[in-house]
Amino acid sequence: MKIKLLAATSLVALASAGSAFAHATFANAPVAVGSYVAATLQVPHGCDGKATNEVQIKLPEGFISAKPMVKPGWEIEIINGDYQKSYDNHGKEVKSGPVEIRFKNGELPDNFYDTFTVYGKVAAGDPATGLAFPTVQLCGADGKVAWDQIAAPGQDPHELDGPAPVLKLVAAEADAHAGHGAHAGHGDQAAAADTHGAHAGHDAHAGHGDHMAATDPGGFQPVSLGDLDLTTGFIKAMLPGQPVGGGFITITNKGGSDDRLVSAASDRAGEVQLHEMAMQGDVMKMRQLPDGIPVPSGQTVELTPGGLHMMFFKVAEPFQEGQSVTVTLTFEKAGKVDVVLPVGPAKAK
Repeated sequence: MKIKLLAATSLVALASAGSAFAHATFANAPVAVGSYVAATLQVPHGCDGKATNEVQIKLPEGFISAKPMVKPGWEIEIINGDYQKSYDNHGKEVKSGPVEIRFKNGELPDNFYDTFTVYGKVAAGDPATGLAFPTVQLCGADGKVAWDQIAAPGQDPHELDGPAPVLKLVAAEADAHAGHGAHAGHGDQAAAADTHGAHAGHDAHAGHGDHMAATDPGGFQPVSLGDLDLTTGFIKAMLPGQPVGGGFITITNKGGSDDRLVSAASDRAGEVQLHEMAMQGDVMKMRQLPDGIPVPSGQTVELTPGGLHMMFFKVAEPFQEGQSVTVTLTFEKAGKVDVVLPVGPAKAK
């Protein structure tokens, strides 16, 4: 990768903004209490020259039902716990949920900037102070930068050495659901507000969490490849602004030897990865499976919502309910096969 040096005049201009960008901050515009937001954390540098390999974000009280946006090249852990009080979410009482998100085993060089996005509802908060998200960067075996200091009432956060990133808030809107569309996508788009409807975009979050509620629309035509039978395949519909889609299928190995699903590809996506979600205690771990998915002899392996699944990245045109998507699956021994996956609804039914 080549990095071009900026002209001196550009460096002078950047210097004036350097102090404001030296800390981890949110890219979002102020968020109305009671609305949903894709809170986009900006990480501007590493640890004294070292690359950042982990970003730990503690979620404040009042930020509920959080879902991290999938980030290629990073594993994600969701740590669940009890809230200090209960909250109403669409008429349902919510007492517990994610309290910390950890993006792990990635590589963000010190001289690069990146964002980390967590979608959730601002169920409570004081517009006078906003919501502070204590954050820690880990770099290598011993590097660490902590943005975990919370300003006392009336204190200027800029007086702190490591101020926690603060999501700015405004008073609740007349229609508490008007903020559902706040999630406009990844990066800078996450700061945009979309108020075109009461629920315009509430399910636009493309993270793994959404795929736990996908619905099989039926209509998949079973396919056989040697000793393998492929059944119950489908894809969840995407809404405008979603950068990632999820796909599922069931594979039965009737043969006498083990096989392995090593890759998937589709002309509808720039990249398709094999992923896994798994609960370990109170921690939900999400990770890519670069070595593929084993399909043992005499067993059935299910790629299902909330477990093993395919992730479709760089999707130019969002998958729409009623469409079908052709996917090429490659197995270690059985070879390649094309399957046509019907697209089911964006919301679980």
